[in-house]
Amino acid sequence: MFDVKDSDFFDMEDEAYDTIVEDDISFTGSIKMKKPFMIRGKVSGKIDAESDLVVDTNAVVEADINASRVLVRGKVKGNVYGDKLIFVTSTGSLDGDITTQKVVLEPGSEFTGKCTMVKKQGAEKKL
Repeated sequence: MFDVKDSDFFDMEDEAYDTIVEDDISFTGSIKMKKPFMIRGKVSGKIDAESDLVVDTNAVVEADINASRVLVRGKVKGNVYGDKLIFVTSTGSLDGDITTQKVVLEPGSEFTGKCTMVKKQGAEKKL
């Protein structure tokens, strides 16, 4: 396997997340978060997180996303802006455009869209 900087949030325990949308929850609307956020259920709308966002294995998200780092283990349909990193695991699916400094698409992951790599933090968000 390979080592990816900024991927330490893979190992975070549930207690490290300020909010978790559990698998029995379906939410529609806008979400704004300042602390790490995990989705295990269904979310539709818009997500604006100043910290990390994890879309867990069975989660389904239909939303445009702005976050510092985004880990996709489930399904995302929408454009994703990750200030530092967007990581799609082998179980993940992303249907939308990506804008980020670093992107990792593991073998087996699904990605449909356009990828734009930016050189520095704070670049203009396109979402």
